[in-house]
Amino acid sequence: MATLSNNPVTARAHTNIALIKYWGKKDDTLIIPYTSSLSLTLDQFYTDTTVQFDASRSTDQLIIDNQISSEQPLHRVSNFLDIVRRKAQINSPAIVNSHNHVPTAAGLASSASAFAALAAAASKAAGLNLTLSELSRLARRGSGSACRSIFGGFAEWQRGEDDLTSYAMPLKAAALLEDIRVVALTVERGPKAISSRQGMHLSVTTSPYYPTWVKTCQTDLTQLKLAIEKNNFAKFGKISELNAMRMHALTLSADPDFTYFNGQTLTIMNLVKQLRHNGVACYYTIDAGPNVKVLCQKASVAKVVDTFSQLLGKQNVIVAKPGPGIQYL
Repeated sequence: MATLSNNPVTARAHTNIALIKYWGKKDDTLIIPYTSSLSLTLDQFYTDTTVQFDASRSTDQLIIDNQISSEQPLHRVSNFLDIVRRKAQINSPAIVNSHNHVPTAAGLASSASAFAALAAAASKAAGLNLTLSELSRLARRGSGSACRSIFGGFAEWQRGEDDLTSYAMPLKAAALLEDIRVVALTVERGPKAISSRQGMHLSVTTSPYYPTWVKTCQTDLTQLKLAIEKNNFAKFGKISELNAMRMHALTLSADPDFTYFNGQTLTIMNLVKQLRHNGVACYYTIDAGPNVKVLCQKASVAKVVDTFSQLLGKQNVIVAKPGPGIQYL
C-alpha cells in the first residue's frame, strides 16, 4: 500500500503535437491504439494541476480555471482517479485544481497536457513513486496522447498490444531539436463540434481506407525517425505534412463524412505551400481541430510569423520551441 501524502502535489505538463498521428483505438477502455505515433512537446502550451486526497471529503471535486467543473468532465476525471486509487490501494476522494494555458478542445492537445499533469500530480499525491514509463502508461488511460506529454522533445508512443506494452518513450534528436520551431496559428478557440473520440470512432468503423492508414502510418513513422536521425528537416517536414493529410482523409471518407477544417484552415495550408514555393522551408500539420501548426527552422521564423500575423493578427500567432517533460512545481 502506498503512503498517502497529506499535502497537495502540483505538476506541469506541456502539450504535444503529433507528427505521426494517433487516430483510432482498438481498445477503447485501455486506450490501446491501432498505430504507433510520434510527437513533439511544445514549450508554450501547458497545464498546471494540483491534487490533494482528503479522506474527510465525500466526493471528488474538479476545478478548471477557477470554475467548479460540470458533471461530464468530473466523471471522466473521477474515473481516472479511480485507477490511481486502485494502484495506491486508497479510497480517499480528491480535490483537483487545474489551470489550462492552452485553448480547450480546439485541436491544440489540451487533453494531453491535462491528463499528463493529472497523472503526475495524482500518482505522487497518492503516494505512488512511478517510473516515467509507468507514468506514461497511466496518463494514457486518461487520454491517449497524454502518454507522450510525459516526455520533452520528440516522443514515440509504441502502440503495444496491452496495458503493459503501450506507452511512450523519448527519442534522442539533439540536432533537429535545436533548430526546429512550431508556429501555432489559432483560427478558432471554441470547442470543436466533433470530439476526437467521436471522430476516431467514426473513422475506424466507417472509412473504407482505415486498414490502409494503419499500414501507411508504420511506413511514415519509420521514415520520420530516419529524417530525425539524419537531421533532414525537408524530409521531416514533408512526412509530417503528408501524414496529417492522410489522417484527415479518413474524416472525409467516413460515413457521415466530416472535417475539422474551416475556411481559414484551407487558406493557411495554401499560404504555407506558397511560402515553400518561394524558398521558405515550412510545412503544416493539423490535429483534430481547425488550428494549424507550421513547422519551420529558426532562420525562417520571422518570415512565417510576419506572413500569418498579417492574416490572423499577432495575438493568434505563437512561436513555440521544443518543450520539457513532466515538472513538479
